[in-house]
Amino acid sequence: MTKAAHYPGNTAPAPARGPRPWPALVAGLSLCVLLAACGGGKQIVRRGPAPQPPARVWPHVEPENPGASNAVLMRAISLVGTPYRYGGNTPDSGFDCSGLVNYVYRDMLALNLPRTSRDLAGYQGPKIEPTRLASGDLVFFGSSGNVSHVGIYVGEGRFVHAPSSGGTVRLDRLDGPYWRDHYSGAKRVLRKN
Repeated sequence: MTKAAHYPGNTAPAPARGPRPWPALVAGLSLCVLLAACGGGKQIVRRGPAPQPPARVWPHVEPENPGASNAVLMRAISLVGTPYRYGGNTPDSGFDCSGLVNYVYRDMLALNLPRTSRDLAGYQGPKIEPTRLASGDLVFFGSSGNVSHVGIYVGEGRFVHAPSSGGTVRLDRLDGPYWRDHYSGAKRVLRKN
């Protein structure tokens, strides 16, 4: 007996049976569920950098010798971008931190300063509080009581220095995370004429 016999008045033969759509539908749904599971799970929350303490307000302190201070400031800023080189002390050869300080003061004021950051920290001149910094002052950094780095203060909490191998002379903020944590003091070498 054919299927057509079950349906009175239908003389057309029953359609041939092909594969059922259910297995394909189940496979498709399973694939969707698996793909959704790959993208799901624990949501990753990206956080920005750790909050920084509020920036300090740096008062403007008039330098004792504004002409000399301005000459040092302009020369130091003009050297931003000069490559770092350990032991370097000229724009052509590059600078390390104390080489930069020595070059600027010698070039602009014919002032010969000690060669190392440690000796510069011991150089004659009063130590000054951070709130009393004036452009042209030397700022020092280190840890455990040892000075290992020096820069030239330019005002508004910024200083010019030659930071490290592979870098260049640059302008940084004393409030920057590393510099704030390693600041060890400052000296004034420029005096009234």
